[in-house]
Amino acid sequence: MSADGATRPTHARHRLDDLIHAPVRFSIVATLAGVDEAEFGLVRDEVEVSDSVLSKAVSALEAAGYVKVRKGYVGKRPRTWLSLTKGGRTAYEQHLAALREIAGA
Repeated sequence: MSADGATRPTHARHRLDDLIHAPVRFSIVATLAGVDEAEFGLVRDEVEVSDSVLSKAVSALEAAGYVKVRKGYVGKRPRTWLSLTKGGRTAYEQHLAALREIAGA
């Protein structure tokens, strides 16, 4: 029980991160968890979504402080690179731990 007398939820599902839990966002975060940084097009192809779907999902993750977006050029061509922030990596690891607990692993 908490200080106010209410029972605290203990099931692991209460520790799932709703922002990360969406399939496309989960796939993006999982892809970025394995690298220091990835080019937008590589993540798009890996997750198998359109530019607009990836852009919208990345915007939500960036607003939450989970993903850092870096823009630059390769030669004269504009490029966008994505990386997980420290907070994003922590949120992903906690989300995975809750999933594993639910699955009984």
